[in-house]
Amino acid sequence: MKAAADLRPALEQGLSALGLKLQEAQCEQLMSYLDLIGKWNRVYNLTAVREPGQMLTHHLLDCLAALSPLHRHLTQAARAEGRLLDVGSGAGLPGIVFALGCPDLQVSCVDTVGKKAAFIAQAAASLALKNLAGVHARVESLTGPFDVISSRAFATLADFVAGSRQALAPGGIWLAMKGRHPASEMAALPADVDVFHVEPLVVPGLDAERCIVWMRLR
Repeated sequence: MKAAADLRPALEQGLSALGLKLQEAQCEQLMSYLDLIGKWNRVYNLTAVREPGQMLTHHLLDCLAALSPLHRHLTQAARAEGRLLDVGSGAGLPGIVFALGCPDLQVSCVDTVGKKAAFIAQAAASLALKNLAGVHARVESLTGPFDVISSRAFATLADFVAGSRQALAPGGIWLAMKGRHPASEMAALPADVDVFHVEPLVVPGLDAERCIVWMRLR
C-alpha cells in the first residue's frame, strides 16, 4: 500500500490531465489533506475508501475534475469572492478541494454528523485554509445567502434543492456532482428549478461516468 506522500507524482499527472495548474503550496495542501483523511479514518468512519491510491483517484481527482467548471462559472458570474455551501460534505468532498483551489471563495461545509464537521474544522486549521469553515447543522436550518451550493453523491436532486433552496442567493446556482446522467432525478425536480447544463467529467485514472448537474431557480 502506498503512503500518501508517495502519490505526489500521480497527483501531478492527474492535474496535468485535467489541465489544472496549481501552485506548489496548493499541491502540498492536497497531499496533506489526503494524509489527514487517512489518519482520521483510523478512528472515525469518514469515508469507505481507505487505500491512499484509491483515495487519490476516487476522492481528490474526482473532486478536482469539477474545479475548472467551478472556476469558469465564478468568472462568468463575477462571483470569485463569493460564498459556497457544500452540503453533506462528509470528509470535505468536494468542499475542501474547492476551498484549496479557489482561495478567494468562502467555503462552508455542512454535515449533520458532528465528527465530520469537526474534521472540516481540523482540516481548516491544519491546512491553513482561512476561507474554510465546518458547520454542524442540518442544511434546512441555514439561510445563507450562498452564491453556489454544491453536493457530491449526497441525495436525489429533488431532495438536494428542497433542503437548500432557502440558502441560495438571488441568481445563485446549484452544482450537483453525480455519476451517470440522472435523467429520472431531473424529471422529478419541481417546475421552478431549471437544469441549465449537464456537464460530463473525465476523472484521470477512474473508469466511471461522472457529471455535474447545474441548476438554478427559474
